[in-house]
Amino acid sequence: MKRLLVALLFALPGATGAADGLASAAPLFALTLNSADGQSVALGSLKGKPLLVNFWARWCLPCRREIPDLAAAHARYRGRGLVVVGIAVEDDANRDSVREFATAYELNYTSLIGGMPASIDLMQTLGNGKSGLPFTVVIDRGGRIRSSKLGAMSQAEMVAAIQSVL
Repeated sequence: MKRLLVALLFALPGATGAADGLASAAPLFALTLNSADGQSVALGSLKGKPLLVNFWARWCLPCRREIPDLAAAHARYRGRGLVVVGIAVEDDANRDSVREFATAYELNYTSLIGGMPASIDLMQTLGNGKSGLPFTVVIDRGGRIRSSKLGAMSQAEMVAAIQSVL
């Protein structure tokens, strides 16, 4: 029954998870991914910081609409320690296209390339059983996922989720 309720939570548009019953962020911190600029980023180096991690793709229209709010959140809250990380559900072979997209859409936050099958596996591990995009997790300084959302977050949802971890 509990699995059914969790599945329904993620199936409902606009559903945001609460801290209880959410997946562990440990698999995220175990990864090293390449940035759109080709630099390796060990996600374990982000432990101890409040994080907003957003999975996206260039072809995803809701992802594109959400990017300005993510950029605004990064600009507004980075002084308070928030790290916004975008993980492109793309293969490393598309790095040039991801970098060009990031420039065109003014992604002012960390943009990483997760790889197609690996990103999907990671999203599922973090609680996105539908593997839909965009998918966002908000992680507190203790490394615990505090909320997650399948689908684009409204600006108000984003601010509330961020404020819960600052």
